[in-house]
Amino acid sequence: MNESIIPTEKPQRFALQGRKNRAAHDTLRSRSIPYEPAKKNEDQGTPLSKVALITGITGQDGSYLAELLLDKGYEVHGIKRRSSLFNTERIDHIYEDPHKDPKLRLHYGDLTDTSNLVRLLSEIKPDEVYNLGAQSHVAVSFESPEYTADVDALGTLRLLEGIRFLGLEKKTRFYQASTSELYGLVQETPQRETTPFHPRSPYGVAKLYAYWITVNYRESYGLYACNGILFNHESPRRGETFVTRKVTRGITNIALGLEPCLYMGNIDALRDWGHAKDYVEMQWLMLQQDTPTDYVIATNQQISVREFIVRSAAKLGIKIEWQGKGLDETAVVTEVSPHSIMNENELKVKPGDTIVRIDPRYYRPAEVETLLGDASKAERELGWKPKITLDEMLQEMLLSDLDKARQRALLTKSGFQVSVPKE
Repeated sequence: MNESIIPTEKPQRFALQGRKNRAAHDTLRSRSIPYEPAKKNEDQGTPLSKVALITGITGQDGSYLAELLLDKGYEVHGIKRRSSLFNTERIDHIYEDPHKDPKLRLHYGDLTDTSNLVRLLSEIKPDEVYNLGAQSHVAVSFESPEYTADVDALGTLRLLEGIRFLGLEKKTRFYQASTSELYGLVQETPQRETTPFHPRSPYGVAKLYAYWITVNYRESYGLYACNGILFNHESPRRGETFVTRKVTRGITNIALGLEPCLYMGNIDALRDWGHAKDYVEMQWLMLQQDTPTDYVIATNQQISVREFIVRSAAKLGIKIEWQGKGLDETAVVTEVSPHSIMNENELKVKPGDTIVRIDPRYYRPAEVETLLGDASKAERELGWKPKITLDEMLQEMLLSDLDKARQRALLTKSGFQVSVPKE
């Protein structure tokens, strides 16, 4: 195990050792593996599509990545878990009639099911595997640590070993969705590829195993395998229990009178937030190079959850002021403006309303206070830079959630009972 991730009373010495070890991993990267072009159709002499397999295709990143790959002419296969409800709403717009010859195919599967994964790899024989599936909620990982480890850590191993077992290591390229939660109790700011890891949640620890097993298969078996260390990335497709969607959904519901208050945890946490659409482009780029390596994917800009709330409210024409301290802190409306993305007569809040409160239930046993990524390696080597600004992303998310809130408000006004999630 790399010393940089072992707690120690001498952090500076181990931090230096961690940088040396990580630099050595870059130096000892697997030999360059030329990417073979797609084979040609014998009858027509035209190149066949590259074939990609995406785990987590029904999630935020999976849906954007599927769009990107389909636009590039790929044949895309996605793994989805069986659910009692349809869970494909993020990809319904690109999912074709499965009875025809679609470019997007869905398969039932689970990262905890080895035989199923091996069977799918054997049948599909993908040129590229994007492992985006995970139990990715940090707070939930404290409640379900064993399941998180099984999916996020061992699920990655199952895919890598399946590729090796089937003899696909010279054909199949592997992308592992890593996370800024690896840095946890940060050792330096900003965080880059050589920054020592110190995860502070079962999710972060599980992803740490996934990171190193990906590196190990690259170095041990010559597999083209990469880690993308993704900092927080959001969009209208973000899950509703993640903090940014919780804020944009909650604020729009409050603005239309559907909810009285938004309950938050640590509002002083600092995060580097980008747009998922930009980040999946980087994921694809990582698998198109001659030599595999790992990259930080980030914006190199940072704001607090508190500021994210303030900006969200302001775009809806709501000015707030923070009052009190600690668990008694609240956000109180001081001014309401008709000049916003909302219609003039829609706002149901007024000065003096308390619209944000602190609830200790939303604090984690071990908090990650600050994350700020340095993606200069990606810019230098791949020419990648985020295109969508935080302000543009926030506007897009608010407009999407405002549209959903308006639909709920209309149903409520028409006499229908509409439940609003309270998590």
